[in-house]
Amino acid sequence: MKQIFADTSYWIALVNPRDRIHQKAINITQQLSQVRLLTTELVLVELLNSFSDRPFRRAVAVMVLKLRKDRNVKIVPHTSQEFEVALERYRKAEDKSWSLTDCASFQVMEAEQIQAALTHDQHFAQAGFDALLR
Repeated sequence: MKQIFADTSYWIALVNPRDRIHQKAINITQQLSQVRLLTTELVLVELLNSFSDRPFRRAVAVMVLKLRKDRNVKIVPHTSQEFEVALERYRKAEDKSWSLTDCASFQVMEAEQIQAALTHDQHFAQAGFDALLR
């Protein structure tokens, strides 16, 4: 089964109907019947943090709980070793504005041989991946 990486901007757009890419995220989701979504714990941390003081806080918490049980979503845990690798990538990318979560996401995508990401984040395109929501 084909896998696509799901980044924070995708999850945010799905939750928030006022997000500028909400409809685009909904439309692409409807086309993903034979696709397994892969995301990371760090991405979910970013998602939860982004709604910590917003009206969607409860909805996001429920969504994450459902994602953790969904067979079509693989959530990659973040280990201390992966943190070290992501931190090294972060350190080396001094000329970029990539977050640590971006660096960890790129690492996972490379390890899983995933080229496409459900994201609007230009950093994925900058790193050589296909940002499907741009």
